[in-house]
Amino acid sequence: MLKSSPNISQFQPVIRQLNETAINQIAAGEVVERPASAIKELVENAIDAGATRIDVEYADGGKRLIQVTDNGCGIAADDLPLAMSRHATSKIDGSDLLNIQSFGFRGEALPSLGAVGKLTLTSRTSEATGAELQVNGGKLSPVRPAAMQLGTRATLRDLFYATPARLKFLRSDRAEAQAIADVVKRLAMAEPAISFSLRDAGSDRMVFQVQAEQGDMFSALRGRLGQLMGQDFVKNAIAVDAEREGITLTGFAALPTYSRGAAVAQFIFVNGRPVRDKLLLGALRGAYSDFLSRDRHPAVALFVECDPTSVDVNVHPAKSEVRFREPAMVRGLIVSGLRHALADAGHRASTTVSDAALGAFTAQPQGHLQGEPRVYQMERPRNAPGYSGLAETETMFDVHPSARIEGMPQLEAQHRPLGAARAQLHENYILSQTAEGLVIVDAHAAHERLVYENLKVQMSESGVRAQALLIPEVISLSDGDMALLMEQSETLTQLGLSIEPFGQGAVAVQSVPAILGHVDVNRLVLDIVDELSDGGASQSLQSRLDAILSRVACHGSVRTGRRMQADEMNALLREMEATPHSGQCNHGRPTYVSLAMSDIEKLFGRT
Repeated sequence: MLKSSPNISQFQPVIRQLNETAINQIAAGEVVERPASAIKELVENAIDAGATRIDVEYADGGKRLIQVTDNGCGIAADDLPLAMSRHATSKIDGSDLLNIQSFGFRGEALPSLGAVGKLTLTSRTSEATGAELQVNGGKLSPVRPAAMQLGTRATLRDLFYATPARLKFLRSDRAEAQAIADVVKRLAMAEPAISFSLRDAGSDRMVFQVQAEQGDMFSALRGRLGQLMGQDFVKNAIAVDAEREGITLTGFAALPTYSRGAAVAQFIFVNGRPVRDKLLLGALRGAYSDFLSRDRHPAVALFVECDPTSVDVNVHPAKSEVRFREPAMVRGLIVSGLRHALADAGHRASTTVSDAALGAFTAQPQGHLQGEPRVYQMERPRNAPGYSGLAETETMFDVHPSARIEGMPQLEAQHRPLGAARAQLHENYILSQTAEGLVIVDAHAAHERLVYENLKVQMSESGVRAQALLIPEVISLSDGDMALLMEQSETLTQLGLSIEPFGQGAVAVQSVPAILGHVDVNRLVLDIVDELSDGGASQSLQSRLDAILSRVACHGSVRTGRRMQADEMNALLREMEATPHSGQCNHGRPTYVSLAMSDIEKLFGRT
């Protein structure tokens, strides 16, 4: 049995006009979700006021104190009461809501803060003395004179004291403080020409402080990101600069080998406004889908600039979501812009890979087992594990004459980016000597990327070349797997894999991609079935094609445990240098580690 609502009278309901305090408290529920959102509104007001310095303080995670001070244009004393009225703003005149060129425009932030906390607004313009206005729980006090430099100081105490139920939904002081830091850092990234400071007044600790950056847009942004995201990001990021029909994409994107385990280093801005938009985040994932496994996330700071009339920022009071007039164009710009930038990086891998390798090295004066004599490389038998012999094996690479050590001066080879091969360790790792140090290459991972890129080129030009099997390979499958495979039979044929039904619960493989050479057809088909099952219908056609090609490439790459000839190793190095994205395998792991001679000498105490 349904119970009647206690808030509805049994008599005819009466429509009432809510009072101003209730209206502001309801509005605050949308605008002021937590202390971080209150600071976001106040800092955005400071930026709109033309400030060149913004100082933020908080105490107890922002619950007890929030204070934002700027040196902007200030608010005239007569305008202070009006600034505390809902929908009163200096940002727009209301004539064109589709042409928003400021952070704020709704005129809700200050009255919302004053409705749920104790707000003091102190301000001074260049043409008058300072003035102050206090608002407690929506009740305004008279404006009074106050000592103040040019600009505005907004002090909010006891947030949600007027709506104590909201306090129960806040997280710990530490969590709220972290949210505040994230918000201020995002805004600081968007405005490299403004100095920012964030201070925990409760513990008297400066959380971070950045000075205004000089120079052109890219150099200023690089300097600001180095302070906020770390120098490792800047060292391993590539500049992005793309344009399509009046929409521009700029910023920095990290190499795939500098990926993260969570999406914690993804910062996207639209016309300078920090946003968390599903369309843009989806485009980011799509751009890196060719380089990272599903459990890794790229690190970026990207800025989309477009005509304000082509994007709606009035989707939600928090203004963290936007809606584009032509979303497909924006998504395409992000995907193509990032992929072109990553392609320009060539075979480059992140420096953190080398740093991690050096960190793993430790001096081992007693590195051999107790009681066993040392065995040095020159004393190893030629067939011992770990020795790279020049065995009579099938060559998997087209060896260009320039790759042969015998026909090329060794000094020239060492001055190549990946150097000259000197040995193969444990039948997989190539040890290469460069002019500056040495390079260790994971041959399987590197060749996997090379095969993958080759397959993609073939696919885009005329389809992957197929090699017919002398005797078709019959593979047993479940009814579901067989249906899934046959559903994609035309696509697989384009990939060089021709499959036909062969009775109940089986398929016959007629051809395989020629680039694979000798391959375990059964494992290849089962891997493709796994990929189709994993991707499902949620992936686009191109994403499914790339994912399948990646699986195929793994089967065509040089296997761990296979000895390579010197010419093969050098051919692999030269092909890596000429192939984009060869610094990481198909899953985002590094394909090589580069160690400088100075770092190697440090390991042996030579400095």
